[in-house]
Amino acid sequence: MSANEYYTDSTRVATSIATSEVNSATAEGHMLLDYLQLVMTHGVGSTLLDRLLERFGSAREVLSASPDSLSEVEGVGVGLIRNLRSQEFREQAEQTIATCAKLNVDILLPQDSRFPRLLKEIPDPPSVLFVRGGFEQRDALSVAIVGTRTASQYGRSQAERFARVLARSGITIVSGLARGIDAAAHEGALEVDEGGRTIGVLSSGVVEIYPPQHEELAERVARSGALISEMPPGTKPKKGMFPRRNRLISGLSLATIVIEASEKSGSLITARTAGEQGRDVFALPGLVSSPNARGSNRLIRDGAILVQDPEDVFESLGPLVENVQVSSDETVMHPAELSLNEQEKIVLQAIAAEPTAIDRVAVSSGLPISRVLSTLSVLEMRRLIRRISGQLVQRI
Repeated sequence: MSANEYYTDSTRVATSIATSEVNSATAEGHMLLDYLQLVMTHGVGSTLLDRLLERFGSAREVLSASPDSLSEVEGVGVGLIRNLRSQEFREQAEQTIATCAKLNVDILLPQDSRFPRLLKEIPDPPSVLFVRGGFEQRDALSVAIVGTRTASQYGRSQAERFARVLARSGITIVSGLARGIDAAAHEGALEVDEGGRTIGVLSSGVVEIYPPQHEELAERVARSGALISEMPPGTKPKKGMFPRRNRLISGLSLATIVIEASEKSGSLITARTAGEQGRDVFALPGLVSSPNARGSNRLIRDGAILVQDPEDVFESLGPLVENVQVSSDETVMHPAELSLNEQEKIVLQAIAAEPTAIDRVAVSSGLPISRVLSTLSVLEMRRLIRRISGQLVQRI
């Protein structure tokens, strides 16, 4: 092959690859635009969105469907069909995409691999997420800390303590960036020098910070974790949006901890949605004479798990639905594993999900049998393993 032929072929190949990439990007862009237009169309809630996508297969097919076909879907009337044809919502979607690109805000759809699995499992999952910062795989190990906006010094210090200890162990702290307990929880996680992660969930857009005094805190949260909302940038906070926000706080989390809540505290809504989502609810007891403790104390009376120390949270959380890779060489099957010391982790890693001989554990861990036996007692107490017999143990 001559040099000219070689360069001609190379140019042809490079052009073909570039064209393919552009076409792929264009296709993805159209899919995002169609989906956002559908989500932003007035009258299309999450239930109707699911029905439309199930019936037509994609947002593009929904938007191009005939009025007769659309009217066959339960809940679709003349007004909604008119909205689906409106250029107004197309333009809103285009503007949202342009604004997010300018402000470095990610748009995550449910089919995106970065979309949190825990949020997909709740009864009313968000149709889209707007994100400043980013999710990591270890954020599947998240715990929410919420409470009153008018927190006492005791409440703030306890929120910081729980958040700091949990974040240092590898748990991501989720809260709502509000005054009081929320802010203290974020601050506690941010105090962890290496790897402390926290997620702030907003009822407004992710660039419209409320309260305004928390703009600097929001920047730090976005750098150390993420700010998320199901509302597009430009959305101002409204009182009626906070309950919707609260279901995302609990939905992102394996459990919700309530620290100081009055009888009318919005954190009680978060606790209720956590229960409806099948997630654990913890509450820190407070003085019976304190108005800020009446809601959290009532939660304990009604069945919430009483916690006094962060270790209580680890002990109460159950096994994970799926393993979480928290580092290049560590996979977690149960949140309580995060609080183990190095020796306990070595012994636990030597135990399989199938019955394992204690002698084999000693060989695999490289530890004397006496230390293995004492460590097994700790792991059993923390409900990470079970004894099958005198010589066999099994990882839960």
